[in-house]
Amino acid sequence: MHTILNFSGVYDEESWLPEGVRLIDLSPLEGTNCYCDAAAAEAVRKAIEDSPAGGIHWIDTGDYHYVSLFWMEKIAVPFCLALFDNHPDDQAGAFGEQILSCGSWVKAARGSLPLMEADYLNPVEIPGSLPAYLSIDLDVLSPEFSRTDWSQGDMSPDELLRRVEAIASGHRILGVDICGGITTAKGARPEDLAANARLRTRLYDYFSNHPPLSG
Repeated sequence: MHTILNFSGVYDEESWLPEGVRLIDLSPLEGTNCYCDAAAAEAVRKAIEDSPAGGIHWIDTGDYHYVSLFWMEKIAVPFCLALFDNHPDDQAGAFGEQILSCGSWVKAARGSLPLMEADYLNPVEIPGSLPAYLSIDLDVLSPEFSRTDWSQGDMSPDELLRRVEAIASGHRILGVDICGGITTAKGARPEDLAANARLRTRLYDYFSNHPPLSG
């Protein structure tokens, strides 16, 4: 099952909304852009409380990557995080431990999720046999393939999916989330929106057609 969380309106701008997905509109919610205050965090948790960690979760641009933490809070077995991102997202919060951010959520997960036994950044493979939760930020990809408002890596979609398949071949996948993109408010041009819509379509088709990953 695919679930789309709309915070910024980026999917509307890209004209990308596949049929049959569950859309949760969080655009009226304040206190969410890059930083998530306590009231907003509880509102997001409430909005997804009846959605399992399993499945594919599209969580808007990288400014909202912290939502991965809320999905992982639902996991009830020991697991590891496989993070594909051009940034480790494990920095100390700029406003202390009480304010979650898109740059601190991995650090917060290490401190608050005792069942998360390990995390790996851009792994080619991961050791052991723990189930894995996959979190993908499109800024890990080269600007040739994705356009974001963060510094980007040089990975191709083919390489990303090869790594995903390698992990899935040896680990049960508990869930997947995908963030990344850029809005017109942050400088997106029509060609940026079109490039990201093409990439999302490719990833949507891939994850929809791989049962171990589709939840």
